[in-house]
Amino acid sequence: MNKTIKIGTRESQLAVWQATQVQNLLAKHGYAAELVYIKSEGDIDLQTPLYEIGVQGIFTKALDIALLKGDIDIAVHSMKDVPTQLAKGIRNAAVLPRASWKDILVVNGEWSMVNGELANVNSEMIIATSSTRRRAQWLNRYPKHSIDNLRGNVNTRLRKVAESNWQGAIFAAAGLERINLRPENSVDLDWMLPAPAQGAIMVVCREEDSYSYAGCQLFHDFDTALCTHIERDFLRGLMGGCTTPISALATIKDGAIHFSGNLLNLDGSKKVSIEKVIAPEKAFTAGAELAREIIENGGKEILEEIKNA
Repeated sequence: MNKTIKIGTRESQLAVWQATQVQNLLAKHGYAAELVYIKSEGDIDLQTPLYEIGVQGIFTKALDIALLKGDIDIAVHSMKDVPTQLAKGIRNAAVLPRASWKDILVVNGEWSMVNGELANVNSEMIIATSSTRRRAQWLNRYPKHSIDNLRGNVNTRLRKVAESNWQGAIFAAAGLERINLRPENSVDLDWMLPAPAQGAIMVVCREEDSYSYAGCQLFHDFDTALCTHIERDFLRGLMGGCTTPISALATIKDGAIHFSGNLLNLDGSKKVSIEKVIAPEKAFTAGAELAREIIENGGKEILEEIKNA
């Protein structure tokens, strides 16, 4: 059977770039595909902070609906936006090789950093982000600073930073680098752990669509899929969505999987961290076990505090 695969994507420049990469990969393997543009709730409301909306699935729900209705055949997502439990009737068709997992600080104004650290760490500064994870990690490191909300696609956010009185704003490196928008006045935040699956792209399809699934499996990256599986299981084990400051990173080095993760309260004043080296044969159960260890070592109290808040 030969058909044109309809690829669902959000309308932002980054989302279209990601969907076009999938279109090109399908074409490389002889599959015809076209883009179908879908507007998500997260693209419509650009004022309310994500942590107030109840963000889990906000960027994927509209595409899931279109997929289940048959308006599209596959959907392309930034994997960190995808809920750990996929909607019924939808399955993971492919994970692309991961780009940079790092967060970066886009600096606004004239102030300096030395070896990746703020030179004026004790001054009162305003940093912008809509992410509770970035907010909590920043305040944990720089408790005297203030955090302002920053919403919109990457182009809109960069413009807002330039027009603001903020000293800087936090972005995902992969998002800016993919569309060649990373400013020169930006620095890697090597100390900041990413959201689970940050930098990875996921393609999903309907469970019964064997044609689209087979095409996407031709460019599925096993290593990225394995590492993000651990990170997302860690997130799921902590019952966390995007409104909970949970970070996780798994990388493969010399045949072993190196994992770092943490959980913070909302104002960054409390943090529980974990680092482990995982044998590959234990990878598929590791995320849940790491989450249990976090819970048993102070994470339960933090999760209760967030729930009550």
